[in-house]
Amino acid sequence: MTKDYGLFSDEELIDRLRDGEDGVTDYIMNKYKNLVRSKAKSMYILGADAEDLIQEGMIGLFRAVRDFDCGRDASFFTFAELCVSRQMYKAIQASKRQKHAPLNSYISLYANNEGGEESDGNLAETLSSTTDLNPEEIVIDRESAAELELLIGQQLSAFENQVFDLYLTGMTYTQIAKVLGKEEKATDNALQRVKAKVKKVIKERKL
Repeated sequence: MTKDYGLFSDEELIDRLRDGEDGVTDYIMNKYKNLVRSKAKSMYILGADAEDLIQEGMIGLFRAVRDFDCGRDASFFTFAELCVSRQMYKAIQASKRQKHAPLNSYISLYANNEGGEESDGNLAETLSSTTDLNPEEIVIDRESAAELELLIGQQLSAFENQVFDLYLTGMTYTQIAKVLGKEEKATDNALQRVKAKVKKVIKERKL
């Protein structure tokens, strides 16, 4: 019964769903709707509409329920988080191809990455640690941000731009690698190149 679903692990519930038990999908979708909202909030800095992101995230969550393999995937939570993030990012990329959104992610220069030991502080700290800039000097208005985005984008490869986008949402390189389907080492190397290029652009701009 639905009222008893809380007694089971996600993986056990998926097994029951595969056996044809009704109600499991609705229960899991409701259980993880806050995860979707949280992801939408972090992805919002990339210029997408929050409600659209939530809808895309729920699609990703549904696909996670549909495609999760207990024998292949580590845990349903990890798999669901990946599916939700991928679905949202694909939607953002599609939107950007249709209409280039001005950068408003400058606010995330001060956002700490999540991920425990993989986190290396916020971007402002990273930049100021190796340049003569103070964090306060890195704050820029929206007009300057749009120009800065263009300058940075011109310096980054397509892959580096994707890595930078997701890094600004607070993802670690490990999480970014999973979303983009890339090797962790290649993603980490790309992130280091991104940081170096961003530092160079900002220093040259003398913000």
